Amino acid sequence: MANFFTDNDDIQFLFNHMNLALVAKLREEDFSHAKTFDHAPANAAEAIDNYRHILSVIGEIAGERVAPTAGETDEVGNKLNADGSVTYAPGIAEAVRLFGQADAMGFTLPYRFGGLNGPHLLYSMSNDIVSRADASLMNLYGLQGIAETINAFATEEIKQEYLPRMASGEWTGAMVLTEPDAGSDLQAVKVRAFQDPDGQWRVRGVKRFITNGCGEVLLVLARTEPDIADGRGLSCLLVERGPRVKVRRLENKLGIHGSPTCELFFDDAPAKLIGERRRGLITYVMSLMNGARIGIASQSLGIGEAAFRVARDYANSRKQFNTAIDNFPAVRDLLVEMSLDLQAARALTYYASYCVDLETGYGTRLKAADLAADEQKSVRNNERRYKSFNKTLTPMAKYYGSEMSMRVANSSMAVLGGSGYMKDYAVERHLRDSRITTIYEGTSQLQVVAAIAGVMGGQTAEIVADILGERTWSPELQPLTAKINDGLNILAEAVAFVKAHNAANAYRDLYARKLVDIATDLVIAALFCDHATASDKKLAVARRWLNERIPRLHMLKEQIYSGDTSTLDDFETLVGPLPKAE
Repeated sequence: MANFFTDNDDIQFLFNHMNLALVAKLREEDFSHAKTFDHAPANAAEAIDNYRHILSVIGEIAGERVAPTAGETDEVGNKLNADGSVTYAPGIAEAVRLFGQADAMGFTLPYRFGGLNGPHLLYSMSNDIVSRADASLMNLYGLQGIAETINAFATEEIKQEYLPRMASGEWTGAMVLTEPDAGSDLQAVKVRAFQDPDGQWRVRGVKRFITNGCGEVLLVLARTEPDIADGRGLSCLLVERGPRVKVRRLENKLGIHGSPTCELFFDDAPAKLIGERRRGLITYVMSLMNGARIGIASQSLGIGEAAFRVARDYANSRKQFNTAIDNFPAVRDLLVEMSLDLQAARALTYYASYCVDLETGYGTRLKAADLAADEQKSVRNNERRYKSFNKTLTPMAKYYGSEMSMRVANSSMAVLGGSGYMKDYAVERHLRDSRITTIYEGTSQLQVVAAIAGVMGGQTAEIVADILGERTWSPELQPLTAKINDGLNILAEAVAFVKAHNAANAYRDLYARKLVDIATDLVIAALFCDHATASDKKLAVARRWLNERIPRLHMLKEQIYSGDTSTLDDFETLVGPLPKAE
């Protein structure tokens, strides 16, 4: 039987290698939940067994039930009915039902709402697995951040009303942010929320490009303060699907056809305020989007995994000139690059998820009544450190992972050649599905903008130090860790150069992507070296990664040192005039 958890050696390695015991201890609040809930683990070993079982169940559903329907789902898509309702593709509807039965639709929700109380690292693993089966399904399964946001910021009354039904899979949600004139610039949101004479909140206006906008629970970013034009005038409101919420159209998209992308009209729809007014964008949506970005990074892993496996199998079975094409050095090099790219993105995404668990876990620990005074300082420092890390790691993981999925899907098509261009193979679907990952929840360019402050502030060295720790390295790894230190010096020199040549931040913005690329390569190198302490395969991976990347770091540094500002100064000359309208 196909199981997308147990058949994935890389996920298996990371599951066994990463410190799930610490994650479980923090998530289970020193396993105190076992006193209240029979199914809560009583210790770390029990928690890890539970985690393995959860992923095995999800892996089996993904491999046996979801993957076989993905092609049909891509062909059938969703249907907008005359009454404004949306019918999912049969495979998607059945998958949501199956995951609901497995209690996986409340993956990170507390036990008291029917959730699994799963850590974010485990949830990322599950999104990776689900996305390999069908990337479009992840856009429903992976929207559990809606429930997390309600749990984090809503009143107890709202939590009790909505979260149990979301945990069971009966209700799905949507984050309703984008508007026709407010895409990445969410401060420009115009959809209005107001209170009627009875004090009932209502929402009016149009939202566009809303993933699963036909869901039952809609978290809407709306302007509650009409006199405040920027993000401080926005609040977050919960709107239930109903007669005053109209799905006006379904977008006709390049890929992820099983995920309905809706244009919505709110006709004074009744709403409930989440949290406080004016904190909708600054606090609540930013929290929601950070989780969503990790989710897209995980989705990218699944797409990359699926595309790589098609190429690996095809290259081994396809014969040309009386030999399998994976004997040709050019094809082998492509496959090696694809494999390393995928492993790099997975290592980075899982580590970012792990740091989210540590931030939230230490934050919860700070609120504990039994926290001793001498422990408080240590816990607070840990919470602050990982919170700071996550401001860099979250966009870095989304940026690298989404770009990886496009590279790997594109290379997979190159391995298959003309066959890959045909619908006989799933590669063309993987390539189409991969493209959106670099766009939604913030484009790759915006992820670079989000990550550059941490890179400029010297955080890369702190993250690398956290990964490598203080240990004695084996003779095989000593040269590799020395190369990482050399790379950190390269980055520090490049940052210093940019700071010294940074009129109004223009030079920093121009070379931000190259700086983030250097930082990302070094964080991944550190992760590979850590993994190499437990695996000869990962030692080979770490060695190949650094042999390839250190020369690239020097090249990027030289480009940064060039002082070239022609992109800014000679833009019109380089791109030519605007095309004339025909």
